[in-house]
Amino acid sequence: MRLLIIVTSNDDVRLLLGTLIEAGHRATKLASTGGFLRKGNTTLLMGVEDEDVDEVLHIVRSTCRRRVIHYPFHVGEHPGMVPQEAVEVEVGGAAVFILPVEKFYRF
Repeated sequence: MRLLIIVTSNDDVRLLLGTLIEAGHRATKLASTGGFLRKGNTTLLMGVEDEDVDEVLHIVRSTCRRRVIHYPFHVGEHPGMVPQEAVEVEVGGAAVFILPVEKFYRF
């Protein structure tokens, strides 16, 4: 068994979760925030049997798409400062961590 930690954009999580549930998978959903853009993300925790990991990764790849946005870049540390220029930033997609699980219990 594996623990999958999937971090994805709030824009992609509805389709991802719906597809996972439709395929018979369970997930625990946690709200999270990205460190660079400070935008909302969702982190999913999933206990997945070894033989199902590839299926889950396929679902993640097919539902979490990368896209480029123009993000106002602020000079300095103060979020209230006037944007100096817009920069292209790639957002979306997903980061997936796969960890071995020694034991798993559901009560």
